[in-house]
Amino acid sequence: MTGKIQNFKLTVLSYKCYIGHMVRKVFIGIFFMLTSIGAVSYADIYKYVDESGGVTYYTNVTETNSYKKNISGKKVVTDNPDYSQIIYNMSSKYDIEPSLIRAVITVESNWNYNAVSNKGAIGLMQLMPTTAKDMAVSNPFNPEENIEGGTRYLRFLLDKFNDLPLALAAYNAGPGTVEYYRGVPSIPETEQYVKKVLSIYKGKSYNNNPTRIYKVTLDDGTVLFTNTPVAYQNFKVSKL
Repeated sequence: MTGKIQNFKLTVLSYKCYIGHMVRKVFIGIFFMLTSIGAVSYADIYKYVDESGGVTYYTNVTETNSYKKNISGKKVVTDNPDYSQIIYNMSSKYDIEPSLIRAVITVESNWNYNAVSNKGAIGLMQLMPTTAKDMAVSNPFNPEENIEGGTRYLRFLLDKFNDLPLALAAYNAGPGTVEYYRGVPSIPETEQYVKKVLSIYKGKSYNNNPTRIYKVTLDDGTVLFTNTPVAYQNFKVSKL
């Protein structure tokens, strides 16, 4: 499915605002774009708090440097049914839970089998060329080969370190780095990587933004996003 995302401005009332505060109406048109593997693309969302501190605005159009990115345009995709059978087969073959394989794929590539990192890691499970070769993967862009290579490598690391966080850290930073630090390396990227994979694996969100945002559709078709849904009880409200 193809389409375009139109510019829009979203107004969000702070909890400090009284419920009867007049809300600026905004018209938006969002048309989701699905990639060939089912990942969804969104516009980046920026946050701005007015000078009084009473009203928070969310928009995809930055007007000044005061706007700060709040929501990434990349939506996290936690599964793709096209690869379910492959994951099940590799889970059984290498004795690793399917949910762990899915969590690694989500963080590594967001289910993009054509993904290539700036360091040269390839495919769904982001195999470096040397790792792909060691795991007998001839074509790392092939989903089945890539998932088997990544799962086999993860099995090797689990056996080596006998600890899931250390195995994940080694998957990200390399086993030599984990051995050097004698634990999860104090590298921000690696620490965050381990946290994200474990969060998804355990079924928890790793979103650092504690504010729950709701989508409100008014009677005239106007769509707005707010963190105070109680102000719109007479309209259609849904969680994001």
